[in-house]
Amino acid sequence: MTLSLAKIEALAPDQGSVDAARKLLKSALWPKLAADAVGLVWGECQGSGATPYRVVISETDASYKCTCPSRKFPCKHSLALMWMRTDERFTFSPSDAPDWVKDWVSRRRAPGAATSNTGEDPKPKVSLSATTTAVDTNDPKAEARAAAARERNRQDREASIRAGLDELDLWLEDQVERGMAAFVAQSTAACRVIAQRLVDAKAPGLASRLDSLSARLFSLPEPIRPHAAIEELGQLHLIAEAYRRQEILSPALRADVRQTIGWTVSREALLTDPAAERLSGRWRVVAIQSEVQPDRLRRIETWLMLEGTTRFALLLDFVPITGAAASGYVVGEQVDASLVFYPSTWPLRALVASSTGSEVCWKPLEIPAQTLGEAYSVYLGMLTRLPWAATCPIPFRSARVQRTGDSMFLCDASETSQALRVSPAQAELVRPLAALQRIDAIGIWDGRHLTLCWAETELGRWVNA
Repeated sequence: MTLSLAKIEALAPDQGSVDAARKLLKSALWPKLAADAVGLVWGECQGSGATPYRVVISETDASYKCTCPSRKFPCKHSLALMWMRTDERFTFSPSDAPDWVKDWVSRRRAPGAATSNTGEDPKPKVSLSATTTAVDTNDPKAEARAAAARERNRQDREASIRAGLDELDLWLEDQVERGMAAFVAQSTAACRVIAQRLVDAKAPGLASRLDSLSARLFSLPEPIRPHAAIEELGQLHLIAEAYRRQEILSPALRADVRQTIGWTVSREALLTDPAAERLSGRWRVVAIQSEVQPDRLRRIETWLMLEGTTRFALLLDFVPITGAAASGYVVGEQVDASLVFYPSTWPLRALVASSTGSEVCWKPLEIPAQTLGEAYSVYLGMLTRLPWAATCPIPFRSARVQRTGDSMFLCDASETSQALRVSPAQAELVRPLAALQRIDAIGIWDGRHLTLCWAETELGRWVNA
């Protein structure tokens, strides 16, 4: 079967999907496009998150698969990939199918089984052939009006955020006057009220930090919760003061402050920013973490390490909790990619600008030659640049897992000067590692607990699963 516009039109579940697919017909949104000799076509499409969606189609029977959480089948990404395959303007690199494509081929259902009824009664679809060309009009006056409107909206938001920060100051004073013991007991309700006010003030990043504050406190042993509360409220005050004085901050720290408050940088703006840091090479996926946020979105963190270096990157995705919890990658996967980093005093968060392929790799990971104590000093260095940083990846060699009561600790194997407590949620999972004399590992430290992600041991690889 040869793909055609008529066939794609027949597959589309509704006109909205057709319109959405047409917006994806841009090479810049597809860092990877490839095809093999037997009719398999695949690509990676950049969505709203950091990790591209993986899409594969079969030209022989028009079957498809996409990692996006859409409830429509085929989704806009699958339709767009089919559409581009019929358009000579797009180039598909000849290649052997990667492992994730082979896995889909081995598990997929029979042709035609993937179609579904969304329960909608869509309006008649417009012929795709009538939408393949679009007329771009450049109206200088319209562009000027749009730019003026954007500037007014920016100024209005700035004023709204500053008013919200004034209310946050009063709220912080009230909590301190009542005492930290009282605050911890009532933190869920107290934080919810001010978080909602900050959402109204268009400071969603700060609101999210407040929404999750209570959960962070109650994850700690009861005796240290008041002290932790003081640290958390102090960081909120520091962020608010930094935002008010952002004009005198360095460009990188100013970017950190604005992103913490909730200002976003679009993918297009980041990719076209000449000052943005770019790193190309072979990256290894060392950890994938997922949690449900109070706003009912699932936050998915994919941690990458540039092989042979101490450089890490964080790909961040947000998906509805009803959608798939997968990141698009698997732990251990080796990715040849070019990453562009968001501006920061300690650049970690990144986007995949382009990728030339990936594969699951079983060879040992080359972990940098530093002790646990030396790795911890790197974390302290990060705090001097970004005092409200939440997490930091730390690689280290020659460590031991030791148990004290019900708690597990990572300690330097050759000394006792440094010990980091393992996250209580991982205590049973890492307990078997206590029988080993040493491990070389990577963990994510949040200031109080270490989440062990990857370990090279005398018995082989251990990963957090």
